[in-house]
Amino acid sequence: MADKEKSVSEREVINLLKGKKKPVSFMQIARTLGVDKKGMKKLKKLLKNLKKAGKVKVVRGKFLFSEEEVVVGKVIPYPAGFGFLEVEGRDKDIYIPHFELQKVLGGDVVKAKVVEFKGKKEVRIERVLKRAKHEIVGKVKREKKQCLLEPLDENTHITFLLSNRDCSKLKEGSVVVAKITNFPKDKTPARAKVKEVIGHPEDKFLAIDLLIKKYNLPTEYPTEVLEEVEAIPEELPAEEVKRRKDLRAQWCFTIDPEKARDFDDAVFVERTPEGNYRLFVHIADVSYYVRPGTALDEEAYKRGFTFYLPDRALHMLPEKLSANLCSLRPDEDRFAFTCEMVFDERGELLFYDVYESVVRSKARLTYNEALSIIVGDPALEEKFPEVVAPLRMMEDLYRILSRRRWEKGSIDFDLPEAEVIVDEYGEPTAVVPYERHIAHKIIEQFMISANETVALHLENTGYPCLYRVHEPPDEERVENLLEILNGLGYQVKKPKELTSKFFQKIIEDFEGKPEEQLVRFLTLRSMSRAKYSPHNLGHFGLASEHYAHFTSPIRRYPDLIVHRLLKSSLRGEEMDYDEVVAYLEEAGEHLSAQERLADEVEWEAIDILKARYMRSRLGEVFEGIITGVVQFGFFVELKETLVEGLVRINTLTDDDYVFDEPAHRFVGVRTGKVYRLGDTVRVKVLAVDEERGKIELMLAEESQE
Repeated sequence: MADKEKSVSEREVINLLKGKKKPVSFMQIARTLGVDKKGMKKLKKLLKNLKKAGKVKVVRGKFLFSEEEVVVGKVIPYPAGFGFLEVEGRDKDIYIPHFELQKVLGGDVVKAKVVEFKGKKEVRIERVLKRAKHEIVGKVKREKKQCLLEPLDENTHITFLLSNRDCSKLKEGSVVVAKITNFPKDKTPARAKVKEVIGHPEDKFLAIDLLIKKYNLPTEYPTEVLEEVEAIPEELPAEEVKRRKDLRAQWCFTIDPEKARDFDDAVFVERTPEGNYRLFVHIADVSYYVRPGTALDEEAYKRGFTFYLPDRALHMLPEKLSANLCSLRPDEDRFAFTCEMVFDERGELLFYDVYESVVRSKARLTYNEALSIIVGDPALEEKFPEVVAPLRMMEDLYRILSRRRWEKGSIDFDLPEAEVIVDEYGEPTAVVPYERHIAHKIIEQFMISANETVALHLENTGYPCLYRVHEPPDEERVENLLEILNGLGYQVKKPKELTSKFFQKIIEDFEGKPEEQLVRFLTLRSMSRAKYSPHNLGHFGLASEHYAHFTSPIRRYPDLIVHRLLKSSLRGEEMDYDEVVAYLEEAGEHLSAQERLADEVEWEAIDILKARYMRSRLGEVFEGIITGVVQFGFFVELKETLVEGLVRINTLTDDDYVFDEPAHRFVGVRTGKVYRLGDTVRVKVLAVDEERGKIELMLAEESQE
């Protein structure tokens, strides 16, 4: 029987070397620990790793225990001036003090020594192994005779020196992209060379340009894409028209925002002889023009979505398609997918059919025009006589369908959104709640019905689908929500089985109360994020068993994927199911990430405009509600404008305040005064940072002292 190989642990080697004052040879270690020939290779590897980790050092070919711990990790900086070193395999990240961050950028991989300082571990960076960035975006600052570049990324704590030659072409406050030529070393400063000028202080949309640069968003289409689009004929091919169901003689119309140019959908409702409602939802057939394997398709997939910014839109598809050939413009023939549905007076789907069609929209209405017709505006009724009866029927059907949705448990968060009003020069003149009325809700409900029906169709026909899934919230988020609600005096216990009706009831119980909007917001925040997946996990928020995005293919790539799958099902095409599902897995992850990016960019852009608007209202006092409490202060949403700002706790000078995290509040040590989530406060606008979209507030009573 063969001898068992003797394996040695890291602890055994360290314990052996710790007891030796002089260096120990490899053979001495092996003999002492009883390592045979077979275990020598593993021992060598172990010692090599210990040396790399800084736990052992080599002196004249022999090994000595090192009191110093050396690690390799990734730098994670924070705006406050400190950071952490993320070390693989280590449970806790190691603190990086501010003076060490002046040598490195976020994402750099470094070798560092771990030291004890005031009883806590922190690092001293010895060497940068891999640089994460070689370019920097920053603002030019003149200081004495030097020209400096201050990075706009608040996580970067290095200031770069520019050459006088670069600086001669720039103004104080100009924003540039610069190539890093030298990183700081000893007493030598960091240097950079200007590569591109993004803008100057007087440029109105400089902050938006910076946002685009920050997220590396595409602003131009590749030449190959433009050439492909240019080659697409304007006329609809007669053979393709003949192959489709011709609905050009039938009435349908679009209802969209006033400034919209990409009309994805047209609708129409009529009553059947049996007294039921027949709903037609026509969606632009983008899949006819955007074919797999083309440069156009590759670019659309890469973008994933249209990004909407205050002064421009970064479209998923070039304008010839988004605003022309694929847009259901009035009095123009267009290819479409039609989802035809028949509902009874209880909102039950009795029949559906989905087919390729050619349609001709008869009118283009704005949401406000549709609302005016619904409430009986004589002038608009005269302008659009043919839409009056269908619109009234649409309102009736909407109420039936929305009631049925509510009975199933669909959650309507109905949170007010801020709309920034800009003048002809792009300057914000007001921030007001965006009005979402019955016309918006009608179209929203009809799109939900079409999305559900198409997902159901693909399921029924055995074809794969890219579902829009929304999973139930995780337990921790629900417990956090209930903890906050209990703090607001609403005693509620978590049910054994979480259903959407549970959250629906929470929202209903706060209707008409001062905390209503806060509770709607907190309930929404407790939800998981919806995503795209080939696995039907249902849609928790809509209480829907099968749901997909089908209705916006001009601005959402997931809808285009669903259109292609739908077309395959209608034509009875064969496909490798597993191969398609594998593609949908990958596409779902990419498109979910792109959607998160689009949301983040759009929110930041709105915050920038809000901050620019609030600059004109510096010093004014507003009433607001505390929407968030964190260690360094609390966030307040102003009731008049829905703008959110931060009250830093160090601006409260009447007392020393202690942060009570579980109760989401600050408590005064001497006075016992409390500022908690949901409280109404009066605040004064203290400062704004337009580039970052941040607003600083202070309590109005503090400003009067």
